[in-house]
Amino acid sequence: MMLEGIRSFIEPHLQSVDTVTDGRALVEAALRLKPNLIILDITMPLLNGIDAAIQIRKSLPAVKMLFVTMHVSPAYLEAVLNAGASGYVVKSAAREELLDAIRSVLKGQIYVSASLSSEHLDRFKDPSRAAATLHLSMREREILQLIAEGRAAKEVADVLSISIKTVAFHRGNIKRKLGLGTTAELTRYAIEQGLIQ
Repeated sequence: MMLEGIRSFIEPHLQSVDTVTDGRALVEAALRLKPNLIILDITMPLLNGIDAAIQIRKSLPAVKMLFVTMHVSPAYLEAVLNAGASGYVVKSAAREELLDAIRSVLKGQIYVSASLSSEHLDRFKDPSRAAATLHLSMREREILQLIAEGRAAKEVADVLSISIKTVAFHRGNIKRKLGLGTTAELTRYAIEQGLIQ
């Protein structure tokens, strides 16, 4: 619903070439279409938006990326900018800010939502744990997301084209780095941090 809302909102102003519903499809579409601007979210199925942006940036260094997201943590903002994005708009302010953000980003400027204030940061459960998530490797974040989406180790291995032993190795590293012991705790953590919905 949000995807269609954004598309219908921007189409009178810009040409929209495609929409996708997961991070892996986003990377594939970006590499195929080579757009000027990509609007994406942090929380996306199969591959989160930050890791998708990193992959896209490697092949398309000139593409502009604008995140529209519910996350109000400085840790996520920093990760998005480090991934090569030029804009960050909080979904609650998208109607008021999105067109200005798009114009700024297309001009080569950085745009950060005005609503990113301390009163909104109080709603975020634990920014230090979000930062811990960002210290996971890209592969560990991919595996954490797929585990939290309820996928079995064999399915994770198939999606990522790696062995089940490699999945188990990364799962152990994730648990150690985050200080969590069970798959249920990993899933709860991923939900709390907005990695899955």
